Formats: sequence, structure tokens, C-alpha cells
Amino acid sequence: MFSRFRASLFCGLLLLPVIAPGQASKNIVVISAGGGDYLFACGGTLANFIDEGYSVYVIQTGNDEKDSIGLGPAETRLVNNEDAEKAARMLGVREILNINDKSGELAQNSTNEMRNHYSVLIRHWKPQKIFLPDPYIHYEPDWDQFFTGRAAEETNYSNGGYFLPEATRVGLAPRGVPETYYYATYRPYRPGEGGHGSAKFMAVDITKNFQRKVAAIQALRNRNGRYARHVKARLEMAGNPSSLLDEITESSTRALIAAFVEELSAAIGGKHGFRYGEEFNYHGRAPGEASALPPWIEQRAKPIER
Repeated sequence: MFSRFRASLFCGLLLLPVIAPGQASKNIVVISAGGGDYLFACGGTLANFIDEGYSVYVIQTGNDEKDSIGLGPAETRLVNNEDAEKAARMLGVREILNINDKSGELAQNSTNEMRNHYSVLIRHWKPQKIFLPDPYIHYEPDWDQFFTGRAAEETNYSNGGYFLPEATRVGLAPRGVPETYYYATYRPYRPGEGGHGSAKFMAVDITKNFQRKVAAIQALRNRNGRYARHVKARLEMAGNPSSLLDEITESSTRALIAAFVEELSAAIGGKHGFRYGEEFNYHGRAPGEASALPPWIEQRAKPIER
């Protein structure tokens, strides 16, 4: 039994992602099911990091072809992606790369294929931090969030030396990401919810960049217009119409989005003593923290000769 344990441990260590000493970058990769989902969950935190000198790269999985009213799929995709590009620039994102899988149908995609897309880009951008949808939260109504998060999380163990040898062959060396931020997109976390393994709950004060987050989300004009019409119809069906939405205009839509983001951010911030906040399940080792590796591994570890 002990020999089998040692063999299993040895294989497990071989599959750990490779991070060369002294190569910590100031890059962040964000994986998002749609073009604007990440903004609701972590836009303020990303703005904080951008102010600290980090470069943020967003991988958009879905093509957002279904999020509109009165437009066909092709036009919807073009308009929403243009809005997503503008919103990303307003926040300060360096680049948003769209994989263009069909939104609403990610369950039909190969998880391995999605994971490999993310892994290759992680090898290219070499991030210090990765933000991804939390596949462990309860009652997620948007399955694109779940399938994106599940595939994205697999990059944490599938970017070692035995994975993607073709990427290694063309010069994209194996790369692990030291810090992972799991996020829930449109609501606060419930107590004890989400995260994997030894992830710990983390709150971030976004008060200084709250208006920047709101402005970026308001740039998602087409999807926000669809959302405003959806909210108006549901309130009227419930016999509780809102004077804010007597008429759907750009002004009333912007006001609705600002109110939603403020309520969400204030609800999260109030849990942690901030005016406005965001929260994550965090896995990794922040600068200055003690190593998460067992001491017997650190004592006997030797650098890999290349």
C-alpha cells in the first residue's frame, strides 16, 4: 500500500504546473462565459489591480448571439461583442479575446477542448492571477457559467509538462497560475458556498473604483436594453410596475443598471464593512503568506534542470 501511495504521490507531483522562480508576472487572465459577465462579478477588483500596474486579459467563451430583442443571432453577436470591447477598454482591460463558441450551448462543447483553449492562452500570457466562474456555487441558473468555470478550473492542473506537448513544442512552456479567484456572477455568495479544496473566502473593497465599474457595465448597451425590457415585463406581470421603467430609453436603462450594480455591490460590501465590495473564493498564496506546500517537500525540492 505504501509503495502505491508513493507512486501516486510521485505521479501527482509530476503533474503539478511548472512555475519557474522569479517569473511572477503582473498579468491577470479573466475567463468569462459572455462578454460582460465578469464585469458584474469582479470589475471593481480588476480596476483595483489595473491601478496597481497589472495588465488584464479577458477570455470570452461564448459569442453572445442570443442576448437581444428584435435582432437575429448574427447581428446580436456583432453588436454585443462591440459593446463588450468598449466596456473592457473603459475598465482598462488590455485585451478581450473571443473564442466565439455558441452561447447557451456550451454544455455541448468538449470540456477538454475548452480547457485547452484556456491553457494555451495562459501559457502565452503567463498570468499571476486567474479569475473564473465558480462551478461550485448552488443553483446557478446560467449553465454557461458552470461549464465555463468547470473547464477553466481544469487549467489549474492541466498545464503541467505532460499536457499539451504540441504547445510546448512550439515554445509555449507549461505554466501554472499561483492565484485563483472564483467568482459568482450576479449575486452575493451564500454562507459556506463555492470554491474548491482549500479555497478561502475573500472580500475586496471596490469603493474607489465603483463608478468605473458601473460605467463599464453601462457600456453593454444592447444586452442592458434586453434586460430592461425583461424586468419591465416581469414587474408588470407581477402587478408591481416600476416608475423607473415607464418608458424604456437609454437613460432609464442606464439608471436601472446603475441601481442593480449598486444594490449588488452594497449588499456584498455591507457583509464585510465596505461601502461597495466584491467577494471571491480564493485559492493560492498571496505575497508574504507562508507556503502552502508541506515543509518536507520544500526541504527536499530541487530546481529542474533544462
